Amino acid sequence: MSQGFQWPVTVYIEDTDAGGIVYYVNYLKYMERARSEWLRRCGFTQRELLEIGIQLVVHRLECRYAKPARLDDALLVSADIEDFSSCRLSFRQEVTCCGEPLCDARVDIACVDAVRLRPIRWPTALAAAING
Repeated sequence: MSQGFQWPVTVYIEDTDAGGIVYYVNYLKYMERARSEWLRRCGFTQRELLEIGIQLVVHRLECRYAKPARLDDALLVSADIEDFSSCRLSFRQEVTCCGEPLCDARVDIACVDAVRLRPIRWPTALAAAING
């Protein structure tokens, strides 16, 4: 399976509260970006999947915050596959700054029919890319 993906993120003023600390929901946005870039590295985009009637949705999320990120921090966001089944994918994700963990999460993604919003099997080419 595809493992070890990392995506760099810089903290901008728009990401922070009045004290210059990253607003909690933005960690989830950073993780979403990392998963989207992971998908792109696998040779697919969200738009291409939508065009063939497939949507990837967050099915479940567990998140733990350890330390705050601050304005201008250079972050690294990981997206590592933990589990893969016929229509679901579980990522272990972490946001770090200078190697120090700030936030970690387990994110379960479901592959669904974009019209019916019901689970479907991964497209063969995407399943092959995920399996590496």
